[in-house]
Amino acid sequence: MFGKEPNPPMIDGVKVKPLKMICDERGRLTEVLRRDEPFFRRFGQVYMTTAYPGVVKGWHYHKVQWDNFCCVSGMMKLVLWDGRKGSKTRSEVNEFFLGTHNMIVVTIPPLVYHGFKGISPEESIVINIPTEPYHHAAPDEFRLPAHTKKIPYRWEREDR
Repeated sequence: MFGKEPNPPMIDGVKVKPLKMICDERGRLTEVLRRDEPFFRRFGQVYMTTAYPGVVKGWHYHKVQWDNFCCVSGMMKLVLWDGRKGSKTRSEVNEFFLGTHNMIVVTIPPLVYHGFKGISPEESIVINIPTEPYHHAAPDEFRLPAHTKKIPYRWEREDR
């Protein structure tokens, strides 16, 4: 049922890094991504994007680019779908809940569809550190509508 099995396999190539928060009376500090980490590939750019409560931004994938998503304010649901032919995790769905209550970075390989939904009462702020700079004339970005039937996932909240 739409990615809700107890522990679906992690999509091949996806990495999750828990973040350590260093707090004192002045505030807090978190290292999001370091070039000396084993899963770091290269630096393309850093950008910020947001989602208002309940807004879905998805689906898309990249042919070359790896993404490193970190939600630094609010909460978001990040969903990945492996549509890669020949992948050992083809058709798997992974859900991640990240943000102020779960500080993690999720690394997303090329050709894996991904999208996210703002799930907190306030705007969610996401930092992405992709491996490639954005090329405005020829973007490495391929999209499907958020509620497409081609991906077996529904964005509605599941109340249990």
